[in-house]
Amino acid sequence: MIIEPRMRGFICLTAHPKGCEQNVKNQIEYVKSKGKIDGAKKVLVIGASTGFGLASRITSAFGSDAATIGVFFEKPPVEGKTASPGWYNSAAFENEAKKAGLYAKSINGDAFSNEVKQQTIDMIKADLGQVDLVIYSLASPVRMHPVTGVLHRSSLKPIGGTFTNKTVDFHTGVVSQISIEPANQEDIDNTVVVMGGEDWTMWMDALKNAGVLANGATTVAYSYIGPEVTEPVYRKGTIGRAKDHLEATAFSITDSLASINGKAYVSVNKALVTQASSAIPVIPLYISLLYKTMKAEGIHEGCIEQMQRLYSQRLFNGSEVPTDDKGRIRIDDWEMRTDIQDKIAKLWQDATTENLSEIGDLPGYKQDFLNLFGFGFEGVDYNADTNEMVNVPSIS
Repeated sequence: MIIEPRMRGFICLTAHPKGCEQNVKNQIEYVKSKGKIDGAKKVLVIGASTGFGLASRITSAFGSDAATIGVFFEKPPVEGKTASPGWYNSAAFENEAKKAGLYAKSINGDAFSNEVKQQTIDMIKADLGQVDLVIYSLASPVRMHPVTGVLHRSSLKPIGGTFTNKTVDFHTGVVSQISIEPANQEDIDNTVVVMGGEDWTMWMDALKNAGVLANGATTVAYSYIGPEVTEPVYRKGTIGRAKDHLEATAFSITDSLASINGKAYVSVNKALVTQASSAIPVIPLYISLLYKTMKAEGIHEGCIEQMQRLYSQRLFNGSEVPTDDKGRIRIDDWEMRTDIQDKIAKLWQDATTENLSEIGDLPGYKQDFLNLFGFGFEGVDYNADTNEMVNVPSIS
């Protein structure tokens, strides 16, 4: 079939297997070009199929020659209908890992469930014995609680008052005002249950109790802080409460891993185009201005550049892992440079539909968005008849 992007709001309903394969190959080549990293050799990535999780798996495998197990929840293809992009990404990753002689297996299922946790533990026991690095990179809007059976839905709302500010429709380039009504306590509580640190704790407890964490094992979860302009709807909103909970969880997990000399960190990463961030009002406009500013300074990074730098310069730099005064790894340091944020703050005030093409990088945003679904890559013939029925080798 000829596969083209079909958009519905901030979602693309199709994914291109060859494009996703090219995306994975590009990231692998970048990691290999940066040289070897003396990192973990047996790695579990929870949320391994897209974004930072996929980039973490690629960096582990092709930077440190690690054996990797990836857990994700993706939609496989059916005749005449494409899979979700994470499915094709994972298929491409496993194929490339196999060519390189690296162990790679995947589990497709609800990572919040007890069943998937047990399936993962069984696979570690059977194939690897133990793991020495656990990356926690789940991004889901809903969570079925494995104990209560309640389905919790996260929400993206400010706390304490209505939030009104600029946003952009990245499809049309139209800059407009948007207002978001404030959250109630139920909204806040549900968002913390979905996106906070409880499930991370459950994973680490299950892995430790099963004896599949190596002595000195490290676990890392990902967070975001961002600038003042997005604070009301992000860091000081419902998602921010969840991130606060996640970051506090790192300390309790570190305490629980003390008996095996383990450590938990939260890495604060840069703002990037993801399916999740595209859905957050204000963020697309901020990212458009951020991209323009950071590219002009020569310090722009995508997911793979961020994760390669996290591994090589923070986690496995041969000495103490550097953290801020709240114990967080800061790989958003270039984004949050004072000179960068001062420029964006001024551009934000000036941004209109008419001038955004000059002061922002909307084409870069659109390109990154298309890339998420395997579209817009050089070297891929998008007019060619393409087989949508691609298997993930270890699952199919």
